[in-house]
Amino acid sequence: MKPQSTELHPLVQEYLHELHVLRQLSAHTLKAYRMDLTELQNFATADSVELLKVSNSHVRRWAGRWHAKGKSSRTIARGLSAWRGWYDWITEKGARRDALSGSVRTTLSANPVDDVKAPKRLKSLPKALSVEQALALVHQVLREAQEKRDLESIRDAAIVDLLYSSGLRLSELLGIDVMQSKDRQYESAGWLDWDAAEVTVLGKGGKRRSVPVGVPAMQALQTWRELRDSAEYAQQSPALFISATGARLSPRTVQARLRTLAMRAGLPTHVHPHMMRHSFASHVLQSSQDLRAVQEMLGHASIASTQIYTSLDFQHLAQAYDKAHPRAKAGKG
Repeated sequence: MKPQSTELHPLVQEYLHELHVLRQLSAHTLKAYRMDLTELQNFATADSVELLKVSNSHVRRWAGRWHAKGKSSRTIARGLSAWRGWYDWITEKGARRDALSGSVRTTLSANPVDDVKAPKRLKSLPKALSVEQALALVHQVLREAQEKRDLESIRDAAIVDLLYSSGLRLSELLGIDVMQSKDRQYESAGWLDWDAAEVTVLGKGGKRRSVPVGVPAMQALQTWRELRDSAEYAQQSPALFISATGARLSPRTVQARLRTLAMRAGLPTHVHPHMMRHSFASHVLQSSQDLRAVQEMLGHASIASTQIYTSLDFQHLAQAYDKAHPRAKAGKG
């Protein structure tokens, strides 16, 4: 809703001036504060309530109006925060000011915004590829590797296959060395156990974990390793995935290559490395129904972080039901 063109309450103006001069907030932040406090004043005016006599029930009612008009939880939370900050300022300062008529003491006994919270945000589900889309991408990169036989294509095939096979974060993938190394000067963040077909990585919180690597992914990795080791510049870095100059591959390079490969595979969505991790988790859970195993492979400290993939699994089942069941949709006999 567009704020009404009304002059701001003197105490609101003073507060905004303090935010600008003393706290030196950015112009963008000040604009947001002004907009939210203007909305507060508009609500109070519409309900014939003085700003300094607003109660907790008024604030709850106005937050409800925001919600009914389709304001997002984030927007409502920001607005309530701005209102709470202003009333805190008045309470702490015990400000005295001409307010509407005459000189009045503007001290409040309590902040009317206290205990008022925005509606809970709907937790967005992670975006994952379908099994068919993930396989289409993997087959695309393998096909290009077989046709081109160049460093970039063979490396890309190994990267994509490993991302989907083991559900690694991008930082974990790029931290992998060809072999484990540990001395006074350097210690590998991650490495491949070529015999055991496992990859060990350093995850969030400095926690290491080992994840199995599928046979096809190991084959793609072995092909890449042979090509990598044959290059003279490969000795400059212990990194498994390197650029044409021998440097450890950068995150942006992987992101850009994956986006391009997904487009060539005909996928109707922007694919990024973390989507491959989501796809891995969702597809393993669909097949195994073993939440604890998926948690361990993803390196989640809490099972709650892994449980979100059960919602993706339910979506998959619901879509399969809609497609297959003769009475899934209205209008069918």
